[in-house]
Amino acid sequence: MDPDRLAEGLARLQQGLDVVARDHADFDAARRVWNGLWDRRPAAVVRARSRDDVVATVRFAREHDALLAVRGGGHSLPGLSTCDDGIVLDLSPMRSIAVDPEGRRATVGGGALLGDLDRAGEPFGLVTPAGVIAHTGVGGLTLGGGMGRLSRRLGLTIDSLEGVEMVLADGRVVLVDAEREPDLFWAIRGGGGNFGVVTSFRFQMHDLGEVVAAEYSYAPEAAADALGGFAREAARAPREMAVSLVATDSGVHLSVMRSGSPAPSDDLERFGRLGTPMDASIGPVRFVELQAAGDESMRWGRRIYSKGGFVADLDDEIVAIIADGAARAPTPDSEIYVIQLGGAVADVDEAGTAYAGRSGGFFWIAQPVWDDPALDEACIAWGRDVAARLTARSLAANYVNEQADAGIAASAYGATKLARLGALKAEVDPTNLFRLNQNIAPNAGVRDPVTAPTGAATQPGAD
Repeated sequence: MDPDRLAEGLARLQQGLDVVARDHADFDAARRVWNGLWDRRPAAVVRARSRDDVVATVRFAREHDALLAVRGGGHSLPGLSTCDDGIVLDLSPMRSIAVDPEGRRATVGGGALLGDLDRAGEPFGLVTPAGVIAHTGVGGLTLGGGMGRLSRRLGLTIDSLEGVEMVLADGRVVLVDAEREPDLFWAIRGGGGNFGVVTSFRFQMHDLGEVVAAEYSYAPEAAADALGGFAREAARAPREMAVSLVATDSGVHLSVMRSGSPAPSDDLERFGRLGTPMDASIGPVRFVELQAAGDESMRWGRRIYSKGGFVADLDDEIVAIIADGAARAPTPDSEIYVIQLGGAVADVDEAGTAYAGRSGGFFWIAQPVWDDPALDEACIAWGRDVAARLTARSLAANYVNEQADAGIAASAYGATKLARLGALKAEVDPTNLFRLNQNIAPNAGVRDPVTAPTGAATQPGAD
């Protein structure tokens, strides 16, 4: 990338697009991303307001050999939605959502947030399963798979994805679904942002029904018993229930939600009988409020590190690791999070999408959260230590969205899926323009590749 040529090109690009260069008054605000660990200075941020703006920016980056970061909600844990000296393509102005209540369908702009989607469906009693932090971007979450409170009942976010409009590395606009571009449709359901920029998603929506939730908190001295009881009770949970926990140095917090038909009270109340809870609540809730409950603790600007993995079940050894790790947490907000999967997630054949890990009964996340940069080393070390111990008991596959270290694609997808993804990448993005993600290089995993991978990126902080 020639900096002088790039600067000249940006001056021309500013004539037709909303370009925030370094001398712009909005530059510092425009370059911010969610995770406070990452403070980068791109050459410019392009705020895209249409598909044509995306096409123009992608072509510009390719023609100028510029590093290109694509940002929807800005939630990339490894900071891959920003870069130094390159171009940030900011999709956040593209947040429109149109709901067809009769067809039970939502058309969602590439920059929309999960809260936007939840609120759009609420007047019609409709929902698309997604994540648990409302200010997360729909795009990044979906392309990596998308798990949350409705996964056991309705599947992953990608299981409700019907198609997308996307811009490829050569600037072409393609419609991708099961009939048109079926290989690409397979790849974008779990393969991340490796294959292009999605400007519009089309989702199936589902009846939400009644939502009842319960919250129970157990003291640190009761953590081991609460965790063991959680594992036993979760094994009995019907797929209409969402069951998760957060373990911190102040104890274990259990969250249980049931949606759809009215819930037998004992389904939720039995999670409050694992000892004597410090706090307990149960009752009907608005789903959109429940979805935003963690937004403040995960607010913009906090420093966050995360590593996760799948386990078949929560055996005694895993429970002991979680209890010990939580007791040693470096800050009050540092946590080990566990969500139960199975149900509708496992109904889809493992080979049916690029997403890997359908057989995982639970997904765990070791996640330190802090604000003081002086704690960076201690917090990241704790996260890596707990994650290493849990990884030794985990399945081989992994979920690319919840990893703060880049460069994990090979271990996440496995050899068979990686080879298929790498071959497709070589077709649609042979120069690896879209490399700021959990990158799948062209021909990754393919024996005797015709074209050698190019443009690989090195991410600070990677293991």
